[in-house]
Amino acid sequence: MRKTFLFIAFSIVMATVSAQYISKNDMNYLQQKEDTLKDYANKIVNGQSASIRFNNDSLFTRLFVRALKTPYSFQFPFDSLQTISKLYAPDSSFRIFTWQMVVNDNLTRQHGAIQMKTADGALKLFPLIDKSDVTTNITDTAGNNKGWIGAVYYRIIQTSSSNQHYYTLLGYDEHNMKSNRKIIEVLSFSNDEPMFGGRFFSFEEDTVFKSSTSRYVMEYKKTAGARLTYDKDMQMIVLEHLESETGENQKKWTYVPDGDYEGFKWKNGKWVHIEKIFTQVTPEGQAPMPTPIKDAMGNTIDEKLQDNVPAEEKPAEEKKPAVTKPVKPVKQKVKN
Repeated sequence: MRKTFLFIAFSIVMATVSAQYISKNDMNYLQQKEDTLKDYANKIVNGQSASIRFNNDSLFTRLFVRALKTPYSFQFPFDSLQTISKLYAPDSSFRIFTWQMVVNDNLTRQHGAIQMKTADGALKLFPLIDKSDVTTNITDTAGNNKGWIGAVYYRIIQTSSSNQHYYTLLGYDEHNMKSNRKIIEVLSFSNDEPMFGGRFFSFEEDTVFKSSTSRYVMEYKKTAGARLTYDKDMQMIVLEHLESETGENQKKWTYVPDGDYEGFKWKNGKWVHIEKIFTQVTPEGQAPMPTPIKDAMGNTIDEKLQDNVPAEEKPAEEKKPAVTKPVKPVKQKVKN
């Protein structure tokens, strides 16, 4: 009886596991659609005119949704879509697709979708509607997938607090012709619906008080290349501190990295700002310096110059031949 029960339980488990995989026919179908999608996706980014980019974005979106309706498409990676960002949540509960389309020199719009993992392989999809160009204060708003602040996401970090999971997204936005933006966005789910934003960014430990915000936006000069990443060892979001190179703080397109780093640490259900991560300061007068090769009068010190020549380039020292003294013969007494 016990053996029969174990056999039935094992069969149920195996049936459940096997059902999570895409059938061979569906796999072939998705691979065929992926080839077409790849062409559309490339033209969304590289199309020479706005009309070409718009048209291919429309074609891509319709075909992509049809492909995702394939049973268990959640398992299909779409690896060849190089211009589309694809991120799986660390717990594999969903994945998020994002991409961008340049409307004109002064407007870039992002598109995307969240695909949930389902037990029966059916499609559960939330389209992401970019409303950043009509949102007055993007750092202080929260909304669902239909009020999304667009970005192309390149990193996802999972945290938790009070039995609630949070997914922090690091994203990039080619904002306009003057500046780029990087965005830290917290995604959560309420009643199985996605929610972006919330009072997750605290500045309570800063020397100057600032109110908490719903997301963090880092805007900087188009050519500056400011860094924003997650350091797994430090368990911290690390970003370069910015300042206006012209002293005009209200003009974000003048902001460039100044060499310092700041960050955010997850504490008690929020990202707490750290003003300065690397605080080690070299005492004045103790900074490492190269060995001087000139004296106070500006004359070259030959000995110092010789010391600075790499070992393999230093001339070999001339050695005087050793002088050997003649050895006097030792007289031996012969015993009679």
